[in-house]
Amino acid sequence: MKDWLRKHPQVRTIRVAAADLNGQARGKRIPARFAEKVATDGTRFPMSVLNLDIWGEDIEDSPLLFESGDADGILKPTERGYMPMPWLEAPTALLPIWMYREDGRPYEGDPRHALRAVVDRYKARGLTPVCAMELEFFLIDDSGKTLQVPPSPRSGKRRKAAEILSIRALDAFDTFFTDLYDACEAMDIPADTAISESGLGQFEINLMHQDDALRAADDAWFFKMLVKGLARRHGFAASFMAKPYPEYSGNGLHTHFSVIDANGNNVFSNGGPEGSDMLKNAVAGCLWAMNDSALLFAPHANSYERLVPEAHAPNAVCWAYENRTSAIRIPSGSAAARRIEHRTAGGDVNPYLMLAAILGAALIGIEEKMEPPPPITGNAYALDLPLIPDTWEEAINVFEKSEKMARIFSKELVQNLVMTKRQELHYMAELSPTEQTEIYLDTV
Repeated sequence: MKDWLRKHPQVRTIRVAAADLNGQARGKRIPARFAEKVATDGTRFPMSVLNLDIWGEDIEDSPLLFESGDADGILKPTERGYMPMPWLEAPTALLPIWMYREDGRPYEGDPRHALRAVVDRYKARGLTPVCAMELEFFLIDDSGKTLQVPPSPRSGKRRKAAEILSIRALDAFDTFFTDLYDACEAMDIPADTAISESGLGQFEINLMHQDDALRAADDAWFFKMLVKGLARRHGFAASFMAKPYPEYSGNGLHTHFSVIDANGNNVFSNGGPEGSDMLKNAVAGCLWAMNDSALLFAPHANSYERLVPEAHAPNAVCWAYENRTSAIRIPSGSAAARRIEHRTAGGDVNPYLMLAAILGAALIGIEEKMEPPPPITGNAYALDLPLIPDTWEEAINVFEKSEKMARIFSKELVQNLVMTKRQELHYMAELSPTEQTEIYLDTV
């Protein structure tokens, strides 16, 4: 890590940051001349900081507060090391960190450790998940009372229409996307294809697959910070909010994953289009857990505005081959790349918790050789299928009582998240939809 700072003498400050349960970056600003001490010894802040609500407030009656004296955790750098923060004016580095207890044990309430624990279970079986994510977001002019698409920097005009896979829509914001790809290169985020989507000023960028689930979740977390920060430098907002416009499709975060064995073979492939028995076991595990893990795919009040029929957001527990109305899709293509696409999550998720839920459920399906129901055909919205919770309150209640989630997540993380969401549920009920949008637009 010392070498990175020596090679970047222009960097005068660093940010040390960890993801809280809402996926918000929590940490400190430190002069670069003191960075070596943090990199070597770590830093400290209260464990309760990873358990704040969406406003950044303490959780009332949390056992992490007065009951335990609001004790410190020790924050140590992750394996990622320093990386630039191209959305800031001054040259600055980000040092990602995660939390440990005083005795050196990982803190179970840290969402990155929750994903690490799932990955360790794969490793114990000689398996490695290979993951990729597709992230949708809106570019938004929020300077007035009404949200609208920003004027194109090239033409000065606003295109007030959805333009699916429109090159013109991409070209209208070419300066922003050029800067975004340059920034991804600098941060070593594997950004691949960009397309315009079906919403007003909506775009999607794919992050390339990799055989390190923690790094895949890191990249999604960094990417969301980068897109939002860089958009502000260009004079508009970028939002991963699930549903900023009632009349347009919302933002999804689709996860593709396969699993390789110790020899690098894709265990989901049987050489044909149907996939292996292990693929079907993993599908069954994802379906088995989908209802109970809905809170992790739709963590906010606004999330449930997206999960409605005919809105390109699957809300039924089902799977299919090459069918985007299903929650679990098996894409066609090369047998060697046979994989599962999990399509339920919104763009407003915490990537670590979302990926832990998906991979944890898939592994249980594999371990127990679960069998899925027959794949559906046709329009999932028109079929009589079991639905995931359609209200935030129901999703919180189901998650809290779930024996399935207890097999994936620690008791402390479940308790902390439920307390967080119940507090948010209470205070969000006092706000108008416009006030809720103001909160979610930049945060999630």
